[in-house]
Amino acid sequence: MSKALDPAQLEKELSGLNGWSVEDGKLTKDFSLADFREAMAFIVRISYEAEEQGHHPELFNVYKDVRIQLATHDAGGEITKKDIDLAKRIEAI
Repeated sequence: MSKALDPAQLEKELSGLNGWSVEDGKLTKDFSLADFREAMAFIVRISYEAEEQGHHPELFNVYKDVRIQLATHDAGGEITKKDIDLAKRIEAI
């Protein structure tokens, strides 16, 4: 079972993640891509990273906009190191 980050750990990790914030208890970021095709390609690339890590985000798409929310189910829906690691991988895309 994963362990939730305490508030100090979470704040420290957030300082290294440009544009990510906590909304409704989930690590969240909105991306705006060039068009729908780019948004879909981005989501597909995320799927490979998520599958490799065995950790799957909530993905929301409308046209060229993608919202990603991360929380760890086996930690009661809290934010864990798994979420931070996946956010960093998403940023690398």
